[in-house]
Amino acid sequence: MKRLICRFFFNIFRHFPPSQKGFIGRFSKKMRAFFAKGFIKSCGKNVNIEHGAVISSKLSIGDNSGIGVDCVCGGELIVGNDVMMAPECVIFARNHEFSSLEIPMRLQGYREAEPCVIGNDVWIGRRVMIMPGVKIGNGVVIAAGAVVTKDVPDYAIVGGVPAKVLKTRKEENQ
Repeated sequence: MKRLICRFFFNIFRHFPPSQKGFIGRFSKKMRAFFAKGFIKSCGKNVNIEHGAVISSKLSIGDNSGIGVDCVCGGELIVGNDVMMAPECVIFARNHEFSSLEIPMRLQGYREAEPCVIGNDVWIGRRVMIMPGVKIGNGVVIAAGAVVTKDVPDYAIVGGVPAKVLKTRKEENQ
């Protein structure tokens, strides 16, 4: 019952102003985090779930991490510590089945869910899409508009459709 009540109030506060909108924004940020803790898998300290975000009860989010304005995080998602997520990102944990040519795709159901994992200290740009089962390493930067279809190694900078490694942060620091 507690989980249901927390989800209900979270869905009310998700429509309140973003966290940077003065007093009411800061209050809304605290309320979204408070009620999210009551129904998601795990929630760290100082978490920011922004206005309009849609989250699953299978979300695990680490300390000092945020989910941006109007983001959609469906299915099982593990977010590390210190993750920055820009607005309008979409993270999928499952996809439609489409293997049969004899059955319309809408009637084939879904493939088995594959959790997504995002490491620590990751910056995800605006309107990034992360597909089912993808693992994002630590220290990664994902450029705005990228579609991530494969695992990303630690400290990579990725971009494009589909996303590919453009360079690594380790090269920049040497």
